[in-house]
Amino acid sequence: MHFTTLASGSSGNAILIGEDNRHLLVDCGISGKSLLHNLSQVNLSCSGIEGIVVTHEHVDHIRGVGILARKLKIPIYATSGLWKVMSHSLGKLAEDQRIEVEESFSCAGLNVILYPTSHDSRESYGLKISRPKEKDKKDLAVGIATDSGIITEEMHRHLKGCDALIVEANYDDQRLQYGPYPAYLKKRIRGKFGHLDNKQVAEGLLEWIQENTQRVILAHLSQENNTPEIALSTVLGILRDSKGSKNLSNVPVHVAPRHSPHELMMLME
Repeated sequence: MHFTTLASGSSGNAILIGEDNRHLLVDCGISGKSLLHNLSQVNLSCSGIEGIVVTHEHVDHIRGVGILARKLKIPIYATSGLWKVMSHSLGKLAEDQRIEVEESFSCAGLNVILYPTSHDSRESYGLKISRPKEKDKKDLAVGIATDSGIITEEMHRHLKGCDALIVEANYDDQRLQYGPYPAYLKKRIRGKFGHLDNKQVAEGLLEWIQENTQRVILAHLSQENNTPEIALSTVLGILRDSKGSKNLSNVPVHVAPRHSPHELMMLME
């Protein structure tokens, strides 16, 4: 099982998860052309993408969804609530490309669980993506959580013990406080329906990382209110100083690039 971020941040988001030559795409907030270019940078073919899962309707998550679905002739998976608010933004689609889903479904041979996050959109979801249980294969799962102003009980329930985690580290509180954003926007970002800061996600990782966790990617960093260096040093510092019985300092933590893909990550059996 493998995964990567193809773009990450307020300028556009896309995550690829797959196994062998089958893949699913989580969001496409960049142009279809940019996504296909970034995909080629990790030596993957677009022909293996079997569907797009939408987490919420903000433009940095759906900008290229309709175009890419038409080009690749693949379905889009979203809840009924999301279809109501984003259909007009996606353009014309064939009837079999509009897949309405609820809490769990399958795509590209993988099991997908949607769980709610806390964000200022009609609906917003995190995901737990795993491969079906087989007696000769180890269970593997990737947990995804971006766009949430708080850490919810659902996040704890679905992210704890995942083999890989792609989680939001949107802002550094000091940079936000003294940065150029107007007061109303700072309040929105810090609020219950905004985004997670570096310390919040690090505290979540203290719970979510278990002995089987192989990789963590910090995603959706703010260009103005964070830097990869600050996010990484803050999270690693909190993990290193944790008082629990788990040794969290040995888990590799990476930062998702904004416009380019992260190197393809492979989960070990």
